[in-house]
Amino acid sequence: MTGAGGPRGSIALVLLSVLLGGSIAVPAGAEPTFLSKQYPRCTACHYSASGGGLLTPYGRSLSREEISTFGRRDPAVDAGVRAEEEFLFGFGPIGSESPLQLGVDVRPSRLRIEVAGRELPDRNLLMNLDLQAAWRFADWTAYGTAGRRPGGGFVSYEHWIARQISGRVSVRGGRFLPAYGVRFADHTALSRRQLGLGEDDQVYGVELGLSSDRSLLQVGVGPGRAESLLNDDGRAAFTVSGRAQRDFGSRTVLVGSVLHRGDADRAPRSTAAGVAFGTAPVAWLTTWTQADVRNQDLPGAGRTVILTNQTSVEAWRGIWFRVSPQWYRVPDNPRAEIRRMVYGLDLYPRTHWHVNLSWYRDRFVFSDRRDRRLLLQLHLYL
Repeated sequence: MTGAGGPRGSIALVLLSVLLGGSIAVPAGAEPTFLSKQYPRCTACHYSASGGGLLTPYGRSLSREEISTFGRRDPAVDAGVRAEEEFLFGFGPIGSESPLQLGVDVRPSRLRIEVAGRELPDRNLLMNLDLQAAWRFADWTAYGTAGRRPGGGFVSYEHWIARQISGRVSVRGGRFLPAYGVRFADHTALSRRQLGLGEDDQVYGVELGLSSDRSLLQVGVGPGRAESLLNDDGRAAFTVSGRAQRDFGSRTVLVGSVLHRGDADRAPRSTAAGVAFGTAPVAWLTTWTQADVRNQDLPGAGRTVILTNQTSVEAWRGIWFRVSPQWYRVPDNPRAEIRRMVYGLDLYPRTHWHVNLSWYRDRFVFSDRRDRRLLLQLHLYL
């Protein structure tokens, strides 16, 4: 990878988490780009009602038939051939009809960073190495992940049990991200990271889901952020979340969300509200726009405003170009304003593969400081 102006030019690397001291592991994300494939609900492909994580057998099949460049099969020619979307490319012991499904999320990455005109050494990283498992029997689903934490140690980002009480009512309890807005696959997106919805911001709680043909309501409640509860860092706070989705067709969605966190020893009480609109006017174009306002009991930063857009264009089957302007503003603190542009290329050559190239350009308006980052990732699941 080279940047403009030479092999180490001004194109540099991403990950807002590097800039802010966060970690880089990313649980497998639900990419809202695929609204263009006429699937407005995450549960069409994922076990989690909030998206992300292990694909269901149907989601694996869809990734082969509708998303990957070379994965589509001809039933007349491929009859009796092992299905490559299954575990271990169809050669494993777990069949598509088994109640147990397994996955491995492996993400080797190469990172190049330029901060305020100064380049940092390139880094080769193993961002994710997680085992994922889901067991579904009758009305029950058990889900969990286990893997290495960046920097060492064990972590289970998600583990929960859910029951489909009826065709319209579901409930789950355990550790998961609160349902809020659009779950962009990039956990460093300003609409995720600045609202406390990053890669390790799952909560312990209970979530109720109410669905119909055109609407979905998700309401969650719990004692707070899981990592804060486990480490007793003083940031755990009673948390309530709500997300309401209305489908105006198979390619047009409106979402309203609220997220409230109570007082904590080391974190102020806060309430965020947002609205998001997604549409795919044609099969090769998807655009999402989300606006969020958060109020905190914090002098000088009581209210923040976040605007995020992500527009993706499929140039060829399995080849997507992506652009995402983002804006973060604190009206009472002009020093905090950030303007970001993200340009990306996503390749889905075969069912189990995803190659992501993203260029981030951040401008800190008050100081006119400009940071650039380039991230290359290979996502592989088994």
